Amino acid sequence: MRRFSTNRHSTLFPLLLIAVVLGSGIITPDSTALARDKAVSQDTVKFLGKLSDALAEVADAVRPSVVNISTTSTVTMEDHPGGDLFNDPFFRHFFGDQPGHQKRKYKSAALGSGVIISESGYILTNNHVIKGAEEIKVVLSDKREFKGKIVGTDPRTDLAVIKINAKDLPAAKLGDSAKLKPGDIVLTVGTPFGLNSTITMGIVSAVGRSNVGIADFEDFIQTDAAINPGNSGGALVNTNGEVVGINTAIFSTSGGYMGVGFAIPSDMAKAVMDSIIKHGKVVRGWLGVSIQDLTADIAKSLGIKQQTGALVADVVKDSPAEKAGLKRGDVIVTFDGKPVEDSTSLRNMVSAAAPGKSVTFKLFREGKELSITATLAEFKERKAVKKVEYDNVLKGITVQELTASLREQIGVPENMNGVVITDVGADSPAQGILQAGDVIPEVNRHEISTISDYERVVSKIGKEDPVLLLIYREGGTIYITLRP
Repeated sequence: MRRFSTNRHSTLFPLLLIAVVLGSGIITPDSTALARDKAVSQDTVKFLGKLSDALAEVADAVRPSVVNISTTSTVTMEDHPGGDLFNDPFFRHFFGDQPGHQKRKYKSAALGSGVIISESGYILTNNHVIKGAEEIKVVLSDKREFKGKIVGTDPRTDLAVIKINAKDLPAAKLGDSAKLKPGDIVLTVGTPFGLNSTITMGIVSAVGRSNVGIADFEDFIQTDAAINPGNSGGALVNTNGEVVGINTAIFSTSGGYMGVGFAIPSDMAKAVMDSIIKHGKVVRGWLGVSIQDLTADIAKSLGIKQQTGALVADVVKDSPAEKAGLKRGDVIVTFDGKPVEDSTSLRNMVSAAAPGKSVTFKLFREGKELSITATLAEFKERKAVKKVEYDNVLKGITVQELTASLREQIGVPENMNGVVITDVGADSPAQGILQAGDVIPEVNRHEISTISDYERVVSKIGKEDPVLLLIYREGGTIYITLRP
């Protein structure tokens, strides 16, 4: 790289530069005087002054409702005087825990934000802010400190509700996030890096963002208003001073702010919050279908011109969908009169509906438009993974629900259900017979569709009882008998 030397010629450079610039007409005594005498118009001053006052007013209205949340939790870390080699799982698999190997517990601290949503002390925040917390400290904008208690959490949306023992709190007003549109001015209020009552400004970059990979149910507001570590759980505010979103995450390749932030819409947050406060959990509607996005190629293959909607890939047995007559290959285009853009929008609308509600779908089947009515049931959390510890020949086997991605990965036909073996313990009687990737559709001639089915059947098998399994492996099914 070229550098300027520090010899006598270097002192001439600034003088030469000034002479060239003055000589070129870029800067002249007359132009500098003109620049000095140039005044900002009164119209501009008034406009910017009004804008500044307006933004300050909005910020002042919301700032008291946003709190700082700090949490502490205990984490266990393993160490060994011999160094990291002895902590390596591969080393310990063969040699076991060596003398001097210890587990130490450490206190871990984290920071986040929250929004007061009732005068009686309910606070809305992100689930990841308080996840695993043993102690929660809430600091109000007026510096008062309270101990927080978890009311309920919803990892599927990354939302949580906590409560403090206080009254007459400055509760925020929740706005209608459905009215937001790209270009709207928004403010974020939070406590990034522990700096209380920090305000940033930006615009709504996009609405309805999904497939971001942050939560199961995604309908994010994207904004370029700065969101930094500690902003999570804070408020995204419109120009009416209403909270229209809960700041949740940023997209970053460096770990810092890069102009792309995401907030959970207030409409979704309010539904989750109300359910948690009322029921202690989130109660969701359930239809009982596996769905996927409708692509142009699939639409052409199905013989329909529709380019938006959710394609039904499978229908759960005895579900509201099956009872209503939904079939594999149906393309759902409206839900209770609302357009269905893709699988994510349908999933969000169904989950937001109350169990027991009767809803009408408009759909296309084999090129024909149909209308079907279904009564939604309540969504039940399904156990994703289960390690069986029953004292029988299936001891030590870990199984998982057969999800759509696993079905595609293993190559399981659509008409076959079951649970997938993910691990066979070294001390399991099935070691060397069963293997990871095996699908179990039947146990002792009992049909297995879910982990609950599996648990119910396996729990009744005695210690000395043989077991007959139907196994799907490498494209075919075989019967296997396990004996004690």
